[in-house]
Amino acid sequence: MTGLPGRVSDAPFSSRIPGFHKLALPERAATIGRLCKLSAEETAALSASLAPADASSMIENVIGVHALPLGVATNFVVNGRDVLVPMAIEESSVVAAASNAARMARDHGGFRAQADPPVMIGQVQILDVSDAVAAGKAIEASLPRLRSVVNDPKSTMVRMGGGLQGVESRAVATPEGTMLVVHLLVDVRDAMGANAVNTVCESLAPILAELSGGRAVLRILSNYADRRLARASAVFDRDLLGGARVVEDMVRAFAFADADPWRAATHNKGVMNGIDAVVAATGNDTRAVEAGAHAWAARTGRYRSLTRARRTPEGHLAAEIELPLALGVVGGATKVHPTARVALKILGTAGAGELACVVASVGLAQNVAAVRALCDEGIQKGHMALHARNVAIMAGARGDQVEAVAERMVREGNVRVSRAQEILAGNV
Repeated sequence: MTGLPGRVSDAPFSSRIPGFHKLALPERAATIGRLCKLSAEETAALSASLAPADASSMIENVIGVHALPLGVATNFVVNGRDVLVPMAIEESSVVAAASNAARMARDHGGFRAQADPPVMIGQVQILDVSDAVAAGKAIEASLPRLRSVVNDPKSTMVRMGGGLQGVESRAVATPEGTMLVVHLLVDVRDAMGANAVNTVCESLAPILAELSGGRAVLRILSNYADRRLARASAVFDRDLLGGARVVEDMVRAFAFADADPWRAATHNKGVMNGIDAVVAATGNDTRAVEAGAHAWAARTGRYRSLTRARRTPEGHLAAEIELPLALGVVGGATKVHPTARVALKILGTAGAGELACVVASVGLAQNVAAVRALCDEGIQKGHMALHARNVAIMAGARGDQVEAVAERMVREGNVRVSRAQEILAGNV
């Protein structure tokens, strides 16, 4: 398992930045640049869009670039290290909520997190096998041969200790007959691993067909990365949460989410609000992470909560999360996208396991913040206060008008575009 070591820094570093949200945007960017030792070019990349020419090399039929707001969650301590967390997301309140929950855990040591070794699963589907059990045994006994084919000593991944580690087989009964499915277990080190695993699958498929006497068809990784789990836990302060009653109600809310799939879907959406925002900011694959997370939530045959919570003897809230997190800090958009590169530098993570530790912690923080809001003042109070800014902009507010119109609408309890237009027109 991978933990998160302390930051090596020339000066004290704290993610606790009181009043950060009150600074003007250029001041916020300059503060992060100073704390994270960003160059002038890197700081400028925070507000620069992806160049259309670069975008055109990433996907097909490019006609432009679509940007998301990039924020920074503060207050996070993960395994004893202060972390500033870049989050790319369009939804109001997510960054603020995660930062607030991290503050509630800070005095209790912050988040403790672990990540499993980065083993991904490649699947090869083999059809027309007469004896799936015997074929599976033959394939599993041939691991040394398989490793010799794909574990090139010259490859960076293998030199770092990665490559094909194991092979498993199982017979899968389907309406179209029984199929032999071979799982190739590949340690991908600091990559997300899709390309590496797919290459291994395609390279070994002819040999697997030969060993089984069947025909290899599908050859691709599984996004259900259940060998690559990340876990995080934290204690959230009772008084900062709102007192004993709020803690009691929150524990019961977590129990509700674990017992009821209708609630679990929304509960886990709150988890993914935090996780997806960091995954997107760092240039990783949000769809792969989402698929793995929801498959894990349904692993018992019933869709359940990704998080658990209990009361501590002192009356605080102890919460934890566990889910697959296939993330990389090398390859793909993590190196192509200039803002993703800067986001990884802000995080200060040295490897994919460390990134998973932070991402799991953010998912837990965001989930706790959402449940607290539901059990206390309601989800709309804080959310609508931030949503009011979007409504003000939709109505035509600009600059200082945005905050003034938003505050007026929230104070009146009337957050609507028509009301914002009336305020802007002076029809109060």
